[in-house]
Amino acid sequence: MRCMLCASGKEAEFNGEISLHFSGPKNVDKPCVWVFPKVLVCLDCGFSRFTVPGTELALLARGTGTSEAPAR
Repeated sequence: MRCMLCASGKEAEFNGEISLHFSGPKNVDKPCVWVFPKVLVCLDCGFSRFTVPGTELALLARGTGTSEAPAR
């Protein structure tokens, strides 16, 4: 697969641990949404991509979160 930004063929997959926060001052007290995706990283330019799993995607769509990281 080639990088979507620079077309390099040097990409690697890594395990990720990402805390997604709702933006804006009105959301400052909302809990974050934790995701643990596989992250594809271009080793030339740093462009990265991942997919948010369905359960966490539903939390983001509803505008709710969870204050604790799920057990892995």
